[in-house]
Amino acid sequence: MAPELPEALRDVAERAASVLAPETDIFEDVDVAGFGESLAKALRTSVTQPTVPIKSAFHLAGDLVRIPVAAGARWLGRDVTPPVDADPKDRRFAAAAWQDNPAYYSIRMAYLASAKAARELVGSANLSPDESRKAMMALDLIVDALAPTNFLPTNPAALQKAFDTAGASLLKGARNFVGDVINNGGKPQQVDRSGFEVGVNLACTPAKVVYQNELMELLQYEPQTEQVHATPLLCSPPWINKYYIMDLAPNRSFIEWAVTHGRTVFAISYKNPSADMAGTTMDDYLVHGPQTALDVIEEITGAQTIDIVGLCLGGAMTAITAAFLTQQGDNRVGTLTLLNTMLDYDQPGQLGAFTDLKSVERLEKKMKKAGTLEGETMAGTFDILRANDLIFNYVVSNWLMGQPPPAFDILAWNADSTRMPAAMHAFYLKNFYVQNKLAAGTLEIGGATIDLSVIKSPVYVVSAINDHIVLWESAYKTVNLVSGPVRFVLGSGGHIAGIVSPPGPKVWYQVAEGDEQLPATGAEWRTTAARKQGTWWDDWARWSDETSGPMIDPPSMGSAKYPVLRSGPGSYVKG
Repeated sequence: MAPELPEALRDVAERAASVLAPETDIFEDVDVAGFGESLAKALRTSVTQPTVPIKSAFHLAGDLVRIPVAAGARWLGRDVTPPVDADPKDRRFAAAAWQDNPAYYSIRMAYLASAKAARELVGSANLSPDESRKAMMALDLIVDALAPTNFLPTNPAALQKAFDTAGASLLKGARNFVGDVINNGGKPQQVDRSGFEVGVNLACTPAKVVYQNELMELLQYEPQTEQVHATPLLCSPPWINKYYIMDLAPNRSFIEWAVTHGRTVFAISYKNPSADMAGTTMDDYLVHGPQTALDVIEEITGAQTIDIVGLCLGGAMTAITAAFLTQQGDNRVGTLTLLNTMLDYDQPGQLGAFTDLKSVERLEKKMKKAGTLEGETMAGTFDILRANDLIFNYVVSNWLMGQPPPAFDILAWNADSTRMPAAMHAFYLKNFYVQNKLAAGTLEIGGATIDLSVIKSPVYVVSAINDHIVLWESAYKTVNLVSGPVRFVLGSGGHIAGIVSPPGPKVWYQVAEGDEQLPATGAEWRTTAARKQGTWWDDWARWSDETSGPMIDPPSMGSAKYPVLRSGPGSYVKG
């Protein structure tokens, strides 16, 4: 029988591969990154090595044999080593029944054993690093989708709630499911946005729109102190999302924090592009975004120096703007603050699976048809990176347990997605992610080749320990790209929660004091960095006070040349 086993497994794998294989432009339109193609290739490759499926099957069989023995021993009250390693932090299996009930314990262990065997099989395939990463991400998505917690009969917590509510939770869950099919493309809603309104309890720090062009509105925030620092501050957000993550909600707003700490703050609010903006380029974002904003701020305030705070892609544009202007002999840019920003794209983390050349070319083809990349597509990409937290968590809570989606300001902002112009986004992905031209000093934009080493201004770099989009180690590489003094801060939280970091008992940050010359790598830096309780916002305020000039009377809101157009948060943020 042994010689027949690999043949049988080969047949199964080849059948699976034929189902997963992309046939076509239609499949490419759905799976632009080619995850299904990579997984199919991994299956085909694995079965050409007969020992691989045999080894995986042998390991799986051994684990499955040990499961009932362990379950029985636990039922008798004995302490036994689990037959399969289980992450104690896996919240899916937090219910006591997964430990105490022999049947559910066995289901959990069988699921983990099967997942381990599948990963072993796919991981043994002889693929390129990009293909291997995509195949494993595709497999992980399938494995996560098939978790027993996602199905009512095998979710003890959902069954218990149905019993406790006499079935009411099931009716509510069915109602949630139908509503999501009709109104949310069949995906579980992540947030209840009904209690949030931009300008009321989101993006509500008092401000006026003092300038508008075809790409952005410029907001000037009303002073909240009798005097302000002489150097104004420009907030440069990413245009992948709405700007107000920097002005999220009262007492949870970085912009509010800066204003109440004596800064004259301006912020860019980008227009949500439609198909008629398909040809908008990165050059346009530079010239009609930060560069124009600096001109307007200088005219309104009379300031010769302007500090900039940039977030994520807006941080990359901040660094580009500073280098571009410096290379033109324009020294208006003062300090830079880069929040969760990547300037060296050599290690893009999980996003690298979506940004290899083949995937980018497929996406470019798709964008050319529509003129833009839809915000839902971008949001879907980020959801896949954390599928358990951002997809299946809500399958369980909304559909199986009948709970309403949470009302949470960060998730409300996250659901308020924007589109990306085709020309700009294709340029960004190819030149930054694929070719890493910004770090290499070969990026051409605005008629200049950008050289980040000309930046001699003080730079404050913030990254978050759990950021899965901009790895903190990648953000740290900024210290090797600019020539000015850098203060690097590693904070708690993730890509967004690490920025929305008001004072509180759970927030912390690490910083190396007296870091005039930082070590070359983040690992070296961390050996000297001290952990401090509290928010990095406090540290930033102290740092920025040193260079933001003397205290003066606040400037007027707008000017004769740039009068107030309307109250904040403006109109573009609502588009």
